Amino acid sequence: MLLPAKSEVARQLRHYRAWERSMLASPTDVTVRTTFEDSGYTLCVLMGKRCAREAADAAERYLRTSLVTHAQEQPERLAPSGHRAPSGAA
Repeated sequence: MLLPAKSEVARQLRHYRAWERSMLASPTDVTVRTTFEDSGYTLCVLMGKRCAREAADAAERYLRTSLVTHAQEQPERLAPSGHRAPSGAA
């Protein structure tokens, strides 16, 4: 399983949280909202999540855990056929 560098996750999470605060302070500012949504998308891609809130939560959990703990917490992935996917496959 490939995992992102913790330093990059921390950097992107800080970026997301900073833009989140800006967006909450100026919800009608289109530029701020767009940049906030872009930062959420980046975090989603980095953490393999579909929702920015889930990605932020996953990033926080990942930064608190060791590599072994993180791998153990991941749900077992099934192949489209319903069978367990080979190691490293989604």
